[in-house]
Amino acid sequence: MTAPRQVLKGTTYLVTRRCSERRYFLRPSSKTDAIFRYVLAVAAERCQIQVHAFCVLSNHFHMVVTDPHARLPEFHRYLDGLVARAINCALGRWESFWGPDSYSAVRLETADAIIEKMVYVLANPVAAGLVRRGREWPGLWSDPNLIGGEPIVAERPTKFFRKLGCMPASANLQLHRPPGFESDDAFARRLGKALRDAEDRAAAKLEVEGRSFLGAARVLAQKPHARPAPGEPRRGLNPRVACRAKWKRIEALQRLEEFGRAYQAALESWRTGVRDVLFPPGTWLMRVQHSALCGEACG
Repeated sequence: MTAPRQVLKGTTYLVTRRCSERRYFLRPSSKTDAIFRYVLAVAAERCQIQVHAFCVLSNHFHMVVTDPHARLPEFHRYLDGLVARAINCALGRWESFWGPDSYSAVRLETADAIIEKMVYVLANPVAAGLVRRGREWPGLWSDPNLIGGEPIVAERPTKFFRKLGCMPASANLQLHRPPGFESDDAFARRLGKALRDAEDRAAAKLEVEGRSFLGAARVLAQKPHARPAPGEPRRGLNPRVACRAKWKRIEALQRLEEFGRAYQAALESWRTGVRDVLFPPGTWLMRVQHSALCGEACG
């Protein structure tokens, strides 16, 4: 049985989703980029998700987001489902678009963890050996200079979305400052320096290994149904929290373990017919789909 997700208001996450069989269905192109940008903007507005950073590589995407109203599963169901249908239509295919696993959502427990994962997202094209700087990535990549500034205007693509349909003609994608940094004047400088340092480390590692960057032109020349050569790291750890401070990390994991035990006990009571059983705070599926009672989070 898959462990239940605990979805609490105000949590910041690193979220990741991968394409089926690691294929390049998200390879940068004007159509793919327009679809993903538009659906992300609509989904974020619809579910009131705060987007801090994102990068869409050829076979997966990463984002750092904050979920003020505990709607992350709803956000991903909308985003992932509509992206899959629209890009499948553009590619002339109808099979599974995403890998068999659900999206990964890693809770970021501290301000340092948020900065670290934003850097991870923005430096991902460099770490993958694709381009020398993240901003050189030819696909979707959130410019840190836009955080807290004017929103990105995403126009509705023409192929999949009907002109007279219910979808808006355009949507605004706002890049928000993450929690704890709303009034920090040094945030942009700190993020920019950490990003450059991460890019330089990745480039140095590539040089030591005798490898060179693939380059934007060769990325754009890849076929959407292609996939990486064998040898790409797979099936590694699947963390649920991120925090370098040992005791904060242990505390966060203990809270998740307590949630799991309380959830399982409540679920067993529910299955015996007890409908007034109280599920622990952060319960999402049973609360939304079955109207189960759910406790309120403290603090």
